[in-house]
Amino acid sequence: MLRLSSPAKKVTLIFFLTLLAGFISLPHEFSLFGRKFTRPNINIQSDRFDIQKNLDLVLGLDLAGGSHLVFEADLGKIADGEKKEALDAARNIIEQRVNMFGTSEANVQTSSFEGKDRIIVELPGISDPRTASEIIGKTAQLDFREFINPQDATIGATLANTISTGFTGADFKKASPAFDQNAGRPVISFETKPDAAKKFGEITTRLVGKPLAIFLDASPISWPTVQEPITQGTGQITGGFTVEETKFISKLLNAGALPVPVTLIEERTVGATLGAESIARSVRAGLVGLSMVLLFMVLEYGKLGLVADIGLIIFGVLTLALYKLVPVVLTLPGIAGFLLSVGMAVDSNILIFERFKEEKVRRPVADALEVSFGRAWDSIRDANISTLVTAFVLANPLDWQFLNTSGPVRGFAITLALGIGLSLFTGIVVSRNLLRVFIREGKVTK
Repeated sequence: MLRLSSPAKKVTLIFFLTLLAGFISLPHEFSLFGRKFTRPNINIQSDRFDIQKNLDLVLGLDLAGGSHLVFEADLGKIADGEKKEALDAARNIIEQRVNMFGTSEANVQTSSFEGKDRIIVELPGISDPRTASEIIGKTAQLDFREFINPQDATIGATLANTISTGFTGADFKKASPAFDQNAGRPVISFETKPDAAKKFGEITTRLVGKPLAIFLDASPISWPTVQEPITQGTGQITGGFTVEETKFISKLLNAGALPVPVTLIEERTVGATLGAESIARSVRAGLVGLSMVLLFMVLEYGKLGLVADIGLIIFGVLTLALYKLVPVVLTLPGIAGFLLSVGMAVDSNILIFERFKEEKVRRPVADALEVSFGRAWDSIRDANISTLVTAFVLANPLDWQFLNTSGPVRGFAITLALGIGLSLFTGIVVSRNLLRVFIREGKVTK
C-alpha cells in the first residue's frame, strides 16, 4: 500500500520552495488589489555575514539597451607567434576593467579578420559609455620617476626632466582608495608584490628628502617628497585627488596595464525601446505557447495532465527565480532557450504517462505509477543528456577557440541547460510526488 506521509511532506516542501521562488520572481514594484507593493532585495548584514543581492532580472544589450564599443588593437610590434596571446591578454584585462566598473554583465570578445584585430565590448544598461571607454582604453601604466635635478620639482614633473626608477605599475599587488589619517584628504593606498618590496625600499631610501614623480600613462599625477624609506611594501600616492579620482585610478591599477595599445574605432548606443518591444513580444509568445501546452496536457491526459500542468507552472517560477539568483544575463536568444525548455519540460511527463497507460491495465494504479516512472527514466535520462551535451558545446565554458565564442549563443545554451536541469526536477521529483498524493487507485480517468 502506498504511504502518503513521506510524499505529503515532500509536496509541502515543494510548495514552500515554490512560494519562496515566487517571491523572488516578483518584480521590484508591483500592484495587487489596487495597492502598490515593493519587493525587497536580499540584504543580510552581521559580524560574520554581509550578503547583498539584487533580485532584479539582468537584461542583455538587446533587451536593456546600452553601448556597443569596438577597439582596434595595434599588434604591429608583437611577433606573429605571440599576437593571439597578446590579443587574448588585452581582452582579459579589458573584461576585468569592465567588471570593476560594475558592468559584470558585459560581453567582451575578440575578432580577427583581414589583418584587423579588434576587441568588441557590449555594455548593457550604460547609455553614456564615455567613462567606461576611458577606463577600457587606457594603457594604465604607472611609472615612478626621479628628477634629474630635484629643484625642477618646483616647476612640475615632465618626462624630459625625470628618469624612470624602474618601479612601475607591474610591481603593484593591489591599490585602493583611502584617506590620509593626518590630513584627512583622499589618497591611493597601495601594496607592492613581495619581490618588488625590496626594490621600492631601495628607491625610497636613496630619495629621502627628495621628490618622487609618479606618472600615469606619461602624464604626471603627483610628485610628493619622500619623507622616510618605505621598506614594508605598502605606501600612499598623494596628489590633491578627489574621492572619485582615487577610485578611478585604483581601478586602473588593479586591472593592470594593457599589453598592446587599443584605439576606439566604433561607438554605438543601442536604445532600450527595441528591447522593451522584444520583451513584450517574447512574453506574449511565451504565454501563448505555455497555454497551448497546458491545454494539450489536460485534453490528452486528464487528471494526469492537470498534475503535469502544476509541475510546469512550478518549473516556470523556479526558473525565473534561478535567473535572478545566478544571475543569468537574459537576451533574446536566452528567452528562446527558455521557451524551448518549456516544451521539453513536459517531455518526461509524456513518456511516463504513455507508459502508465500500458502498466495500469496489468497492475494497480499505485504500482503502475511507480513502475512507469522507473521504466521511463532511461529514455528521459538519455534524451536530456544528449541535449545537455549540445548545450555544453554551445556554451563553451572552457573557452575553446575552435568552438563558439558568441555571447548570445552562449546565453541560449545556458538558459537551455538550466531549463533542462529544472525540467528533470519538476518532471521526476515534483510530478511524481504530486501524483502520489493526489492520484488515488481507481480514480484515474486516462
